[in-house]
Amino acid sequence: MKIYIVGSVGSGKTTLARQLAQHYRIPHFETDNFVWTRNHQGQGDIRNSVEKRDELLKEAVNLDQWIIEGVHIDWTDPGLEASDYIIFLDIPVSIRYFRITKRYARQVLRLEEANYQPTFSIFLKMFQWTSYFEKQMKPEFLKKFSKYEMKVVLLTKNDLSVVQKNI
Repeated sequence: MKIYIVGSVGSGKTTLARQLAQHYRIPHFETDNFVWTRNHQGQGDIRNSVEKRDELLKEAVNLDQWIIEGVHIDWTDPGLEASDYIIFLDIPVSIRYFRITKRYARQVLRLEEANYQPTFSIFLKMFQWTSYFEKQMKPEFLKKFSKYEMKVVLLTKNDLSVVQKNI
């Protein structure tokens, strides 16, 4: 099984991907981790070269089973093409805003791990990214998904049982 999950910041991509990966016992990848080498030599995150990013994606896509999740577009087309299912999490903006706020508070209180330093600046950027996704990226994804219509599952809530009924 190969599942590609797309959605905005706060849509629940990572949570759903982890649940599905655990349920089906298959590997889970975040596209952000193709883009970044995390905490490189204790110096923080560094951006991978385009070549390394694409090679990491290719390695994941070439596995027999996987779940890939992220919000990146265009360079991730090989994952969309190779997937059996594309889950598009179209979660209401108000819910995403709540989740962003909750995540930030939990990360600052060290109740939740983060792939990045949870600064107030990044917290504010997440609201900007959500707005940008809604206005710019969502229409692009929906247009792109017309090519994969038969394998796209559009969800307005990321309930594992709802997902399992649709895949």
